[in-house]
Amino acid sequence: MVVDKDGYQIHIPIRLEKADRFVSRFLGLMFRKELPENQALWLVPCNSIHMFFMKFSIDVIFLDQMNRIVKLAKHVQPWSVLSPVRSAYSVLELPAGTIERYGIEPGDKLVLL
Repeated sequence: MVVDKDGYQIHIPIRLEKADRFVSRFLGLMFRKELPENQALWLVPCNSIHMFFMKFSIDVIFLDQMNRIVKLAKHVQPWSVLSPVRSAYSVLELPAGTIERYGIEPGDKLVLL
C-alpha cells in the first residue's frame, strides 16, 4: 500500500485482503483472534462498520471512490459501531496504531496494490 501525500509517497508494508462480496464484508474481521501488523482488510463497497464479536481494536480509514481518505477512526474498540460516512465508498481496516505510525491524514490518497 502506498500513501500519496500531495507529491511524496509513503510505502506501507501491508498485505491487503479484499472483501467485496456480501458475506465477506459482513463477516469482516469478526471472530478472528488478531489482525497481524502486516495485514489489512479492504471492504468494498462499504461506508460504515460495526465491531461486534471483535476481540481487538483496529484503525479504520474511510475512502471515496478515488481512494482519497475522507475520514479516520483510530483505535476503534470491540463492540462499537461507526456511523455511515456519506462520502465513503470503501473502508480499510488496519492494525491499531497504523494511522499514527505512518502519519496518515484525511485528504491523503491511497494506492492499494
